[in-house]
Amino acid sequence: MTDSIAKMPAIFFGHGNPMNALADNEYTRAWAAIGRTIPRPKAILCVSAHWYVPAVGVTAMERQRTIHDFGGFPRELFEFEYPASGSPELAERVKVLLGGDVILDTVRWGLDHGTWSVLCHVFPDADIPVVQLSIDETKPSDWHYEFAKQLALLRDEGVLICGSGNIVHNLHAYAWGAQEVEPFDWAVRFENEACKLMLAADHKPLASYELMGKDAQLSSPTPDHFLPLLYVLATQQEGDEVTFPVEGFDGGSISMRSVKIG
Repeated sequence: MTDSIAKMPAIFFGHGNPMNALADNEYTRAWAAIGRTIPRPKAILCVSAHWYVPAVGVTAMERQRTIHDFGGFPRELFEFEYPASGSPELAERVKVLLGGDVILDTVRWGLDHGTWSVLCHVFPDADIPVVQLSIDETKPSDWHYEFAKQLALLRDEGVLICGSGNIVHNLHAYAWGAQEVEPFDWAVRFENEACKLMLAADHKPLASYELMGKDAQLSSPTPDHFLPLLYVLATQQEGDEVTFPVEGFDGGSISMRSVKIG
């Protein structure tokens, strides 16, 4: 590390609908503003809700594909490409930090829509190397929080750590096709409680969020979209400010809130 490398924040993005990749709305404009206001990272490590598998893997290819991991959307979205390079060097560094049985994936994965639908607005030129880290679906939430603490050093090495998911993500309650619906009371209560805990740097309840009661269980009935938040919170260091550069709900049950650490 040299003095010229800026310490990076860690950011959780509420990514929402994949169509945000093509949209010009309040969320995508806010994502673009984040890209203009933070230091330029040397590389990006992204933990996406959509690489949720029974193992810890990290993409280690120099050239990687744009994964269209969804169905039922317009052809334009399936044709969208985010041609950021990978970084075998960063992948190896992540493996060293995390240890254990981390798999260097050189062929299978790439960038899924949890990553590219946001980064295409934050860094539209796709000129910063991006590596994805999978979420091990076999582990409990508090394990992920402790595991991710080992990544904090990357922030001092010029790496932007991103989590991409949603604090509130309940598709069963989502108002499909409805316009301008109000968020559910339970969704607002859970998000407000989560924000209070984050502002107080009290991560213990969030690391076991499924024990926080009915509001938490309704807000994140499956852990995949919540766990990326823990990977960001785990890298918080003394003196880091917590801010929420993006807020709002989509369809009543999807939180679009972003969380910036540092």
